[in-house]
Amino acid sequence: MKQNKKNCDLHSCVLCKQCQSDWLPAIDAARKSFHFKKGELLFTEGKEVTGMFFVTNGLVKVHKKWGSDKELILRIAKDGDIVGHRGLGSDTIYPVSGTALEPTDVCFVSLDFFNSTLKVNPDFLFQLMMFFAAELKESEKKMRNLAHMTVKGRTANALLALQQKFGTNPDGSLGITLSRQDFASYIGTTYETSFRTMNELADEKIIKMEGKNFFLLNEEKLIAYTGDGN
Repeated sequence: MKQNKKNCDLHSCVLCKQCQSDWLPAIDAARKSFHFKKGELLFTEGKEVTGMFFVTNGLVKVHKKWGSDKELILRIAKDGDIVGHRGLGSDTIYPVSGTALEPTDVCFVSLDFFNSTLKVNPDFLFQLMMFFAAELKESEKKMRNLAHMTVKGRTANALLALQQKFGTNPDGSLGITLSRQDFASYIGTTYETSFRTMNELADEKIIKMEGKNFFLLNEEKLIAYTGDGN
């Protein structure tokens, strides 16, 4: 991690877009800009909360320990997104970790300043509350899928969700590049099981894989697998 001289434009992230315009100079004075290399930790599960991070450029995986040597990726944050907010509350300990999936620039504000921002910016507070509600629903859905959906169903669901959030590249591949291990962690299974499942979908001509790039060839069949309870 290194501190950047270049900051965001005060218009792109959820903090800047939802706060009152006369609060922007305060944000400008309080924020710090950092650059993280691929694989660097922004914050660590179990450590004390220091503040909130807003992604200005790059990708951050939000993940939690799963067993002794595994992790479960709960969310992937992109440009404009907030990370670190799961540490809010009376117990100011990060319950998750955040790691850069690629070279990533973030704006950081201290916890005290963030709390002050909430108190004087009701629109931002409301939007954050709506975001928490949506994230809670998504987390509950993910836990339900882990318990009741087949690995193939979770794989199909994850591919469709990633396409919805990140779109596609001009060549038709998903607009996000994940390692096979990260994808396995995203769907909550082992690398070996995920690899086998992806190959099965490729053999069925439902997806195509080229290195770390995924192509969705038959979305209807992927959707059908998300409803497979067998």
